[in-house]
Amino acid sequence: MKTELLQAVENKCLKKNIPHFDIGDTVDVHCKIKEGDKERIQVFTGTVIARKGIGINQTFTVRRIVEDEGVERIFPLHSPNVVDIKPVQSGQKRRAKLYYLRKLTGKSVKLSQRYSEHVGAK
Repeated sequence: MKTELLQAVENKCLKKNIPHFDIGDTVDVHCKIKEGDKERIQVFTGTVIARKGIGINQTFTVRRIVEDEGVERIFPLHSPNVVDIKPVQSGQKRRAKLYYLRKLTGKSVKLSQRYSEHVGAK
């Protein structure tokens, strides 16, 4: 239950052009990295295993395997450091949170593909 003042301030900071992606989808997250006085954009590609929160507090968790080690990052959806989110492939799932992927290794980590209108159109 937010006050009207908080709601008005929050609406100014929300991003308008967020692409549709769901849990189980493989996404490219372009985020700003500061190194000293330089800035660059780094791409983190992985499977979305969770989304939570409402409004400005909304976050999503992306997981990928790097050199046989699982790496997870939690990104705030409306952060100015998250430059772009591009869905690469959709995944078929039957759960809201895919935390069970943490225990799996090898080919069993891959989700079967689900075709939708936002993925695969080039």
